[in-house]
Amino acid sequence: MLRDDLKQAQISAMKAGDKERLAAVRLILAKVKDRDIEQRTSSKQIEDDALIIDTLQKMAKQRRESIEMFDKGGRDELAAVERSELKVIEEFLPRQMDEAETKAAIEAIKGEFGARSLKDMGKVMAELKARHGTVLDMGRASGWVKDALQ
Repeated sequence: MLRDDLKQAQISAMKAGDKERLAAVRLILAKVKDRDIEQRTSSKQIEDDALIIDTLQKMAKQRRESIEMFDKGGRDELAAVERSELKVIEEFLPRQMDEAETKAAIEAIKGEFGARSLKDMGKVMAELKARHGTVLDMGRASGWVKDALQ
């Protein structure tokens, strides 16, 4: 279970004295705890690993955006911190689908639903997220869906 892996990573980072890794793992655990609290009041319950993966994907996206902004602003030291956090976050994410696999999945769904135009984009995106949401960057996938439906 992913939650146990995170707790074990925290313990091993403490034992090893790896402060940067420990800080990143604690950050992940704090964000997961925040999501757990949100789930208490939510009417729609999400499976534990799916919740954690969703949280990790959002954190990774935030880090990538921050890295890009810090690089543009010439803040290399802050970009380095974000890169190290991103590296730890990505360790816990499942292997993401590459572009070819994603486009193949889009074509399969497009064929199943008979999607031919941008009007069908919502259906294709919803099914893509339902089937591959934990191993797919939906931001990049939406561009590929749009290209496939034009």
